[in-house]
Amino acid sequence: MKYQVVIGLEVHTQLTTNTKIFCGCSTRFGAEPNSQTCPVCLGFPGALPVLNKQVVENAILAGLATNCSITQRNVFARKNYFYPDLPKGYQISQFDLPICQHGHLDIEVEGEKKRIGITRIHMEEDAGKLVHADIPGVDDSCVDLNRACTPLLEIVSEPDMRSPDEAIAYLKKLHQIVMYLGICDGNLEEGSFRCDANVSLMPVGSTVFGTRAELKNINSFKFIKQAIEYEIERQAEILDDGGKVIQETRLFDPNTGTTRSMRGKEEAHDYRYFPDPDLVPVLIPDQWIEDVRATLPELPEAKRARYVAELGLPEYDAEVLVSSRELAQYYEETVALFPQAKTVSNWVMGEVSRALNEDNNRSITDCPVTPALLADLLKLMEKGTISGKIAKTVFDEMYKSGKAPEKIVEEKGLVQVSDTGAIEAMVDEVLKNNPGQVEQYRGGKETVFGFFVGQVMRASKGKANPAVVNELLLKKLQA
Repeated sequence: MKYQVVIGLEVHTQLTTNTKIFCGCSTRFGAEPNSQTCPVCLGFPGALPVLNKQVVENAILAGLATNCSITQRNVFARKNYFYPDLPKGYQISQFDLPICQHGHLDIEVEGEKKRIGITRIHMEEDAGKLVHADIPGVDDSCVDLNRACTPLLEIVSEPDMRSPDEAIAYLKKLHQIVMYLGICDGNLEEGSFRCDANVSLMPVGSTVFGTRAELKNINSFKFIKQAIEYEIERQAEILDDGGKVIQETRLFDPNTGTTRSMRGKEEAHDYRYFPDPDLVPVLIPDQWIEDVRATLPELPEAKRARYVAELGLPEYDAEVLVSSRELAQYYEETVALFPQAKTVSNWVMGEVSRALNEDNNRSITDCPVTPALLADLLKLMEKGTISGKIAKTVFDEMYKSGKAPEKIVEEKGLVQVSDTGAIEAMVDEVLKNNPGQVEQYRGGKETVFGFFVGQVMRASKGKANPAVVNELLLKKLQA
């Protein structure tokens, strides 16, 4: 029997607020264990939570960017379960009245477009973190509650994905959006963007979903794909053998590429949700929604379409340039100073990206060659002061020293030679020293023309104006 996979994703997005969702403790990552806590996030009796307004605004932003409707009266609920890193014995989350509902994202896989529904986005607090001893023979675990009460958005998709590739396309698009919004740093290694994948199989042609397994807390696109692929194989093998898939929560082991059972999967009623009596309902008037909407940046999809339609860029260039908000900003600032969109695109995707990658994947925001400096370099090339080849040499020196291109050209004597007399003397010398190649060209072998150009450029140490070199060579070879 052949099976169709059904995938739904729950994404936990950690918000980049300065303080926690219900108290004033810092959310800074990497602090000493249990140093960023207070009676509220430690769950002391009598400590009352106070909602962080910025969390609500970030949630509205996320909802608007993912085509959700905003629930103008939404309610916090207590989700009851017991775990060592959950000090209150319950998590403050949202249940039947989440802040955002009924959205969607459009993805594209292998040229096919598809709409993935978003069931809900809700606000909640994160739990603490268990730190397991990495000492042979020691079976202890320690609790770090710095993360407890850190603000999260849980973004729950519909079970609309039918392949691991569709799941990854959805996740990458969502990751890009929350980073464009500036509400999440997107750091997968630190757990700022992590995913639970619900995976089930049903016979091809059926509309009845199979029993699902939840793959818990995976924080790498590569591992999410591997986990889903393994789970498809595992469930198919069980079904082929006449068995039944158990509804459970499973953990993915990246070392073995397999999943293992963690616990039985709970249903909503197991958590005994009820409205949190310490928090009043959140009321969001129309004006607040519109005020937040006014702060929405241009999102990747709209920016990509504008680059193609207004700047005339190829689809590929546009896709690369909008991959991050910072890269797009660098590109646009350069184009504003040197309005040749494709030339700037070539340099940003080429020399700029190469230099950053070679510099330990340095961020574009820290690039020593600012948009203004890059524009100045391209202007020198446009005026014919330097050739394209020399421009790349100058760029490397700019990246190392931070100096202006004009200064580097002057100091190193890199001004392009456009004097016809000087170049003609070099052309004559090259033709005189290579009579065999001259005869080959005149005999119809035009491919040797590039050889002559290279010889002249070498003689000029790369400084000769290529256009003048080509013109003089053609004139003399066809004489």
